[in-house]
Amino acid sequence: MDIDAYIASHRGEWARLDELLRSRGRRTGAEVDELVTLYQRVATHLSVVRSQSPDPALVGRLSTLVARARSAVTGTQTPAWTDLTRFFTVTFPAALYRSARWWSVVGIAFCLAALAVGWWVSANPEVQATIAAPEEIRQLVERDFENYYSSSPAGSFAARVFTNNAWVAALSLALGALILPVVWILWQNALNVGIAGGLMASADKADLFFGLILPHGMLELTCVFVAAGAGLRLGWTWIDPGPRSRSRALAEEGQAAGALAIGLAATLFLSGLVEAFVTPSGLPTWARVGIGLVAWLAFLGYVVVLGGRAVRAGETGDVRGGGRSDVLPAAG
Repeated sequence: MDIDAYIASHRGEWARLDELLRSRGRRTGAEVDELVTLYQRVATHLSVVRSQSPDPALVGRLSTLVARARSAVTGTQTPAWTDLTRFFTVTFPAALYRSARWWSVVGIAFCLAALAVGWWVSANPEVQATIAAPEEIRQLVERDFENYYSSSPAGSFAARVFTNNAWVAALSLALGALILPVVWILWQNALNVGIAGGLMASADKADLFFGLILPHGMLELTCVFVAAGAGLRLGWTWIDPGPRSRSRALAEEGQAAGALAIGLAATLFLSGLVEAFVTPSGLPTWARVGIGLVAWLAFLGYVVVLGGRAVRAGETGDVRGGGRSDVLPAAG
């Protein structure tokens, strides 16, 4: 093979590929297609040169060019911080947004159940008598309920609260496929909140109850609702996968549930900090509740703004970073 003629014949393609690789701006679709085509051609040229006329200088030049083109076409590994940023700005909010209908219904049902139990307990002394002795109830409403939030140093209390809430959320996600265990977990938590609120209200301390539970409870309970909603959605996918195959639907919803599990760990950590440092603080009630409300509204805004944008862009909340789905979207 005449190496000089071969170089002269293909020099323009090599130069153009090098030019595309050196460009700093965002490539257009046509430029990307051209880059892929030239990468394939130059890879073939390299193979020909190696087999027909292994000129060391030319082989080295083409090898470097092909390696650069391969990196541009296939992509390079992104730093961990980039993956982390993408998770919290795209993947997690997309998973939250897609399951919002489920956890919103769970939250409304939970609040209604807790309020009904609270009203029933506060309005019926005979029900209170079945819960605990009068002395025990008096100790709860006058000392124990308020002292609970300052019973330990803030740091250790935050860790204990986070562990407990993370355990409840994990159970709700893990048992979601069975549906009924999640309903039982939600009912037990609603029952506990309702009983405590009812006993406090019966002693004319409803303001103290809500002043202590709302600062952290708005965000904390929302996290539990999200976990339960995702678990129930996963269970319902098993029953009704929609237009997708059952295996595909379960795989996709399982990946979204995985994203929620990771993201909720961070959110529950924040609610634990609020419960440990804000709830028992000496701030006035309006300030403590205001901090909790701001945190809760920020979370909802995060879901609506970032989550809505990600879903409209085709994101599904898959922790593997999957983009647009190639099936028709199923109903939430």
